Amino acid sequence: MSRHAITTTGAPAAIGPYSQGIVGGDLLFCSGQLGLDPATGELVDGGVEAQAERAMRNLTAVLDAAGLTFGDVLKTTIYLARIEDFATVNGIYAAFMPDPAPARSTFAVGALPKGGLVEIEAIARRA
Repeated sequence: MSRHAITTTGAPAAIGPYSQGIVGGDLLFCSGQLGLDPATGELVDGGVEAQAERAMRNLTAVLDAAGLTFGDVLKTTIYLARIEDFATVNGIYAAFMPDPAPARSTFAVGALPKGGLVEIEAIARRA
């Protein structure tokens, strides 16, 4: 199986040794997106709401670079710095997802890179 990287300036550059997305076969694995501004590489102001929306927009950019949309997403994982933010992030996430929404897992974690409050990753299928 061949694989190749997906990159876009519409999402922040990787802050470590990983790709924004990697295609293997008919699947696209999108790396977790924080609420980072792609232009500055810094977290957006406005708390968890702003970071969740930015993370979803970053994920949109990676999907778009692969010619995909949220309608192609099969599974997402959300990492929260505080489980108390679940309902807030859930509402923002829902605004981006078509019906039926993909399968999803959500976890509270000890900490996220750069002090982020939310990180979202996805797996999508290429037709």
